[in-house]
Amino acid sequence: MAFPWDPIKERMKITLKPLGDVAKEIMAELRDRIDGVFNCPVEIKAGFSSLSHAYDQKREQYLSSKLIASLNSSGRERDEKIVGITEVDIYAPGLNFVFGEADVASGIAIVSLRRLRQEYYGLSPEKNLFLERATKEIVHELGHTFGLGHCADVRCVMHFSNGLADTDLKGMAFCEKCCPRLV
Repeated sequence: MAFPWDPIKERMKITLKPLGDVAKEIMAELRDRIDGVFNCPVEIKAGFSSLSHAYDQKREQYLSSKLIASLNSSGRERDEKIVGITEVDIYAPGLNFVFGEADVASGIAIVSLRRLRQEYYGLSPEKNLFLERATKEIVHELGHTFGLGHCADVRCVMHFSNGLADTDLKGMAFCEKCCPRLV
């Protein structure tokens, strides 16, 4: 479904930032996939390597909102959406884990690759499946930065993923109801 804006005219830009140790090859592949979905400039810029400020020793996970706050403190350009990409396991209060989280007001999101990998569950790696999952979750979180909430349509990229089965079931695109609501 076509977007209700002209990304070139609007001068929208998406920036991906690695948080911690994320392979350059993975970042480049995700950049190319996100570019194909949004049809606007997608860049990779330096993130930060120290994530210790967001680590919760009891949970052995990282608090996603603290990582978003750190990304926010580095500033962003007008019409720029920023997505931090990390390999660490993240959570939000009240949830066991999250694949990602977004802050609508700042236009900043974070996505964890950790639980999107087959290896996390003791299975053999499947690179294409992993990249598809990661792309869906990045597009989902970017949808939130554009003002979209969760969608009841299980095929819409804005459908909430309670687990990998939900992520695998949903599509890469915004449904007919969500697409026109992108702001």
